[in-house]
Amino acid sequence: MDYNAKEKSFEVSIRVFTDDLEKVLSKDNGGQKFTVVNEDKNDPYVEKYVRKHFALVTTAKQKKPYSYIGKEQEADATWIYVEIPCSEAITGFSLQNSIMLDFFDDQVNLVNFNYQGQKKSYIFKNEDKVLPLGL
Repeated sequence: MDYNAKEKSFEVSIRVFTDDLEKVLSKDNGGQKFTVVNEDKNDPYVEKYVRKHFALVTTAKQKKPYSYIGKEQEADATWIYVEIPCSEAITGFSLQNSIMLDFFDDQVNLVNFNYQGQKKSYIFKNEDKVLPLGL
């Protein structure tokens, strides 16, 4: 998650294993079978899943609106890209990342967060789905 000061937005790249993504999409959509490849028709399903499980949360506990840019499948992983406009200071903000936590009990998500020269890593687990951005 990198802050682009010129664009005043966070550029987010989320890496998930493709087979796991296919499983959670199937679970969330009544058992429908998914095959995630480049140029498929699954973007609306991927976007819906990501919006449910990933968010930058303001001090007022509101999820910042963001744009789903798309996804890119490579080897055994899929990269999902979103952009979160953010022109205000992020003091008191939190980050929600519960991707795959509903599917795997031992899932651990790592977020590398770069903001105005500060770098910090956050680890999300089942008991820690939302963490404060203590910068």
